[in-house]
Amino acid sequence: MSSTGNFRGYVAVIGLEIHAQLKTASKMFCRDSTEFEAGDNENTSPVSVGMPGTLPVVNAKAIEYSVKAGLALGCEIRKKSVFSRKNYFYPDLPKGYQISQYDEPLCEHGKVTFHLDGQNHSISITRAHMEEDAGKSIHHGEYTLINYNRSGMPLLEIVSGPDMRTPAEAAEYARTVRKILRYLDVCDGNLEEGSLRCDCNVSVRKSEQDEFGTKVEIKNVNSFRFVEKAIEFEIDRQIDAIERGEKILQETRLWDPDKNRTFAMRTKENAQDYRYFPEPDLLPVIITPEMIEKFRKDLPELPLDRAQRFMAENGLPEYDALVLTAEKEVADYFEATAKVAGNAKAASNWIMTELLRELNQAEKSIAQSPIKPQQLGQMVALIEKGTISGKIGKQVFQEMWQSGKNPEDIIKEKNLVQISDSSAIEKMIDEVLAANTQQVADYRGGRTKLFGFFVGAVMKASKGQANPDMVNKVLLEKLKG
Repeated sequence: MSSTGNFRGYVAVIGLEIHAQLKTASKMFCRDSTEFEAGDNENTSPVSVGMPGTLPVVNAKAIEYSVKAGLALGCEIRKKSVFSRKNYFYPDLPKGYQISQYDEPLCEHGKVTFHLDGQNHSISITRAHMEEDAGKSIHHGEYTLINYNRSGMPLLEIVSGPDMRTPAEAAEYARTVRKILRYLDVCDGNLEEGSLRCDCNVSVRKSEQDEFGTKVEIKNVNSFRFVEKAIEFEIDRQIDAIERGEKILQETRLWDPDKNRTFAMRTKENAQDYRYFPEPDLLPVIITPEMIEKFRKDLPELPLDRAQRFMAENGLPEYDALVLTAEKEVADYFEATAKVAGNAKAASNWIMTELLRELNQAEKSIAQSPIKPQQLGQMVALIEKGTISGKIGKQVFQEMWQSGKNPEDIIKEKNLVQISDSSAIEKMIDEVLAANTQQVADYRGGRTKLFGFFVGAVMKASKGQANPDMVNKVLLEKLKG
């Protein structure tokens, strides 16, 4: 699959619609709980199951979260936005319509920037509008069961421009939006639970052609890897169809991860099919300049800005900075560790190589780490001062991971202080050289690769506690003869 956007003489045009469930305690238009673990149809009420005569009331916290997300996505915030009824008929949509926004959305004209393949990419945000979610249909053979717990969940639908040209670019854009929403703490971004879902719009056209091809929508993709795979398949499918002389239908398709293919779900509706009209039971949403300014002041430092600061202030390589800022909690952990350690790069190395590996293997978040940033920072500082070596540091780290003890206590209990006394090191080296006279003669005869053998022997004799720099220096002098 092309990484440049040219696919067998065709260009792909890709846009994403990301449905982000807002992290409110109650639903968009009623007080039903949004708890995911509730039993089937437990979080329901006459409002969320569409009983006649019930009236919606807008969740103020959902509006606040949507405005903050819009600002973080670089959007303009409408001073007046309007809810509309989007009419369609499915068993999991109890009212027969969805309350959404149409021609007057809350957020418009934004931009998301991210780094991919050594380059910055900027993707436009056409709009980000509020709406309620539908319920969930569960199919069992000839029967379909409906769980309305999800019905009425508050969503922010973030619609990109048709700016992406490769599957990898689309997947990275989706990851970046998720990072931003999680930094804001307005969406938990849990793809497995459906808190973040992507609809992928894909079309292809000949490289020399300016006009876009017919757009196909791939609905409800819940993994970034599947976003990439589904778009790859759809590009190939459309090109194959065109090459056979077939016409691409405007339709909605679903991704089957087991078969690695998309399949037709329904013919794609147009806006007029939904018969949009203003929601008569809700007043317009009015956002004042003072509200916008207040929400703007509440915004945290965003991932890309934080990565650039880590590079500028701490001298971190770009790769380190991007990894450390992928999750806000990891970035916070790094800053707290580096402050104590006194060496940001060393702190970064220990977090990226040792800590993240252990967390991944244990399937823990960094908030669940038994090693606190203060402890890891202290251990790095002890290595920097020469109290312990890097090799001993790994031993201390493992003990900290198992016990949660402070590094100084572990070093004291296990007598792991680095030996930097020159006379003690010289004595150990003399004993090693005396026990290996043939190797000494061979080294002095030109077999200089034996130097590593001597270093290893001295470190073994010291149980790994000898200062390695001092060992190298004294050994070189002794072996000169």
